[in-house]
Amino acid sequence: MPKIVAVTGATGFIGNVLVQKLVQDGWTVRALTRLHRSSDSESIQWIQGDLDNLTALHHLVNDVAFVIHCAATVRGSSFQEFAHTNVEGTKNILCAIARQKQSPRFLLISSLAARQPGLSWYTRSKYLSEIQVIEYSEQLQWTILRPTAVYGPGDKELKPLFQAMYRGLLPVVGKIHNRFGLIHVYDLVAAIQIWLASSLSVNGVFELDDGTSGGYSYQSLAVLAQQVWKRPVHCIPIPDLLIQGIAISNLWLARLLHYSPMLTPGKVNELQHSDWVCDNAPLIHALPAWQPSIRLQDVLSEVI
Repeated sequence: MPKIVAVTGATGFIGNVLVQKLVQDGWTVRALTRLHRSSDSESIQWIQGDLDNLTALHHLVNDVAFVIHCAATVRGSSFQEFAHTNVEGTKNILCAIARQKQSPRFLLISSLAARQPGLSWYTRSKYLSEIQVIEYSEQLQWTILRPTAVYGPGDKELKPLFQAMYRGLLPVVGKIHNRFGLIHVYDLVAAIQIWLASSLSVNGVFELDDGTSGGYSYQSLAVLAQQVWKRPVHCIPIPDLLIQGIAISNLWLARLLHYSPMLTPGKVNELQHSDWVCDNAPLIHALPAWQPSIRLQDVLSEVI
């Protein structure tokens, strides 16, 4: 097969960084986009359409060696909104792949959130998207990566938190000693690049973070920021009733005004969960060339 890789979610945070790195590596990228693109380049072929457009998906995956499925939604005011993109969209691209004479290797960029499907509409949708992939186990070689919270150039979700820390305040949702992992987008993309380069089939579900032992807590994050910026950073606990009230109000307002909210009661459940720490060992065993190399303290000033 030619050295062509198909990418969904190519205009999103992770997908945009991934496409740039793939082009630098000499890949030809075939990318799905809902936006009109005036022309292709030598390295990027744009396929106009979305995950509902079966014709576009057929053109996307036709005769490619690899498919990397990054597209997902993280906002919504109902489970149906999440399921439409994250579950049905995954099913549609798998159906398109199944029609190929020779199936490409398939990589789903999932989320550590899929580990706890009962917490929110989002976590449930990510878990069910993984189930869609696993159901195709006999028809294709597949890998699922579950990164924890991803930050870096282009990130819009964690950047406000880091900016608040720079101003000396770290809002705490849940218990101050809850543990969570982080990973820089370049380390995540490096894992994808090594997966592409591997001559071995890497079937399975793999978690990954930046390798910080035991992950982070709000308290350790504040200490780290103080060391970097040489100024106090204060943890500010947000009362549970307050944050839940704001989330409920935001959800109802979103339904009234027809926008997709980020802060919902389910999102609060995710933020309050006590353990979002990864174990990189299975992925490192499967892809020995990969190791996370970027420490938060070394790039914290860049990400704000």
